Amino acid sequence: MRLLKVATCNLNQWAMDFDCNLKNIKESISRAKEAGAVIRLGPELEITGYGCEDHFLELDTVSHAWDCLDDILLGDWTDGILCSFGMPVIRGSERYNCQVLCLNRKIIMIRPKMWLANDGNYRELRWFTAWKRKELVEFHLPSGIAESLSQETVPFGYGYIQFLDTAVAAEVCEELFTSSPPHAELALNGVEVFMNASGSHHQLRKLDLRLRAFIDATHTRGGVYMYSNQQGCDGGRLYYDGCCCVVVNGDVVAQGSQFSLKDVEVAIAEIDLDAVSSLRGSISSFQEQASDKPHISSVVVHHKLCQSFNLRASLSSPLKIKYHTPEEEIAFGPGCWLWDYLRRSGASGFLLPLSGGADSSSVAAIVGYMCQIVVTDIKNGDEQVKADAIRIGNYRDGQFPTDSKEFAKRVFYTVFMGSENSSDATRTRAKVLAEEIGSWHLDVAIDSVVSSFLSMFEILTGSRPRYKIDGGSNTENLALQNIQARIRMVLAFMLASLLPWVHKKPGFYLVLGSSNVDEGLRGYLTKYDCSSADINPIGSISKQDLRSFLRWAAVHLGYSSLAEIEAAPPTAELEPIRSNYSQLDEVDMGMTYEELSVYGRLRKIFRCGPVSMFKNLCFKWGSRLSPAEVSEKVKHFYKYYSINRHKMTVLTPSYHAESYSPEDNRFDLRQFLYNARWPYQFRKIDQLVSELESTDQDKAPGITEDGGMGVVAANSDDPKAGL
Repeated sequence: MRLLKVATCNLNQWAMDFDCNLKNIKESISRAKEAGAVIRLGPELEITGYGCEDHFLELDTVSHAWDCLDDILLGDWTDGILCSFGMPVIRGSERYNCQVLCLNRKIIMIRPKMWLANDGNYRELRWFTAWKRKELVEFHLPSGIAESLSQETVPFGYGYIQFLDTAVAAEVCEELFTSSPPHAELALNGVEVFMNASGSHHQLRKLDLRLRAFIDATHTRGGVYMYSNQQGCDGGRLYYDGCCCVVVNGDVVAQGSQFSLKDVEVAIAEIDLDAVSSLRGSISSFQEQASDKPHISSVVVHHKLCQSFNLRASLSSPLKIKYHTPEEEIAFGPGCWLWDYLRRSGASGFLLPLSGGADSSSVAAIVGYMCQIVVTDIKNGDEQVKADAIRIGNYRDGQFPTDSKEFAKRVFYTVFMGSENSSDATRTRAKVLAEEIGSWHLDVAIDSVVSSFLSMFEILTGSRPRYKIDGGSNTENLALQNIQARIRMVLAFMLASLLPWVHKKPGFYLVLGSSNVDEGLRGYLTKYDCSSADINPIGSISKQDLRSFLRWAAVHLGYSSLAEIEAAPPTAELEPIRSNYSQLDEVDMGMTYEELSVYGRLRKIFRCGPVSMFKNLCFKWGSRLSPAEVSEKVKHFYKYYSINRHKMTVLTPSYHAESYSPEDNRFDLRQFLYNARWPYQFRKIDQLVSELESTDQDKAPGITEDGGMGVVAANSDDPKAGL
């Protein structure tokens, strides 16, 4: 037997916080060595933090990374254990994303990333160069670390490390998911242990894709696949969801948590490498391919990693993989992200405009769950969470949180900002939910402030706008709704900054937004209203997923009022309620939330323009809608998507959870000024409708061929389309 004990980890690194990152790295090494591991794998770019973005272009960032590595190697951290550290490295005039492999206070090899992540949320080609040569070259270490380690050069490039008893190689994050991953040819060259350092973000329903890739990598060709990941908010919109693991011959034998408040989590596995060689020897096709393998360079290290037969060894057995439901992911991911944001921002809590509707109630429930997991982790002995909670909650005299509702009272304000258009039902739902969570709740009437604005406008112009139901125009109706929405934003920020002062609390509170991904896609929100907040934990989650979450949370989080909130029809409550009229979101939008989700996936994930979307929906909805009806729906969506796209440029930074997010700044790079008439594309759709229905009907009303820019948001009849 060749017994090998390995350690992989989830680390909650913070971009550009080298002290914090170095502390976590050392803690993970200590735990690995205490467990007897001889290989320790950390996340991608763990020394700097993955999310440094344009800070990677600063020479200081690279220099600080070398200083941290020097600190590690001057101590006994790498004595007897192979450690892989992620950091940026400059070679000549190129900057690389690298794994630096170290053992016994020496750098054995530097492995630059060959295939960079450069789509969706990732822009690695902006900061790094991909290593394109399938060989190892000589790299001269920076003078400072060369002198410190008495080591001038190190092999740099694509290759593997050949120990006396096994071969080990790195495969960095994105490389696993390429059409021709490095591990395939590395396995043919005898590599048995693969180390994948990753910076992979959470997205609803994504974990299975990742785990399947690890399993497939070793199921047919054998091997040990180690995976390490960042876990936490690295300083931006993403939450890195951990789930470090070890896979042996297609079986998961160790798995870390996907969501956690812990800064350091280490997963240990003990394996018999003879199981790898046995599997490979039993596959005839593998033997034939290995006999004609492409040669890969290696670094020979005269050191043994494995132990021989040992009765005290406890081999890791296959595990049942732990998956969370989407409803659990919505609670756990944003909840952990909010805690990281709170403890690192210097804020003392959150303030949420709580309307009693589904979206803001979802945010309230997520904050409530955050308070629950903080208290639970403190009870389980997490001293870091305890220290952060004492500071944020302003506890004194040895006190600390023991009850989630009491903790929520200290760190969470909720405010119902009602007007004459608000119903008693929503006011009551907001109050009851706040009581269940434990937040400090306020009920504020904004009518007097609205009236002051309207009186000032009347003095200036001699006119006073009216709601549409009272005889006003669409322009008046829209303006009256937007005044209420924007007043709420100003009031929310005023309360967030001054309420702590009133209650003699230190610091400030962060304002939480609560618009969902479908409203952002449609532009069904007022620019600079309550959608304008500090951060938004649900900004990339669909309305359908949020409603499922509310039903789940009513039972599993103990907030029973959420069931009634979920059952209520969505409404902005910005227009007067009459016996024969009640404002409804889906009526105002001219489309359902379910339809919006379909449009969003076709537009972003399947990269459909208007014509392709029309064709797809003719198949999808053809059994219940005619081509002409599908055409009108597609045109209606693209009209309002175009009119309101400018709102995405100022969208509140949101937790990323959905792959069809329209968030402009980082994820959905499309222009914000459109010809809202889409003359060419809509004309093509009309031609297709004509062909499909075999009629000579005229083009749809309102679609012109003049190339004009179409209407702008200020003239739109969208109830939430304010500029």
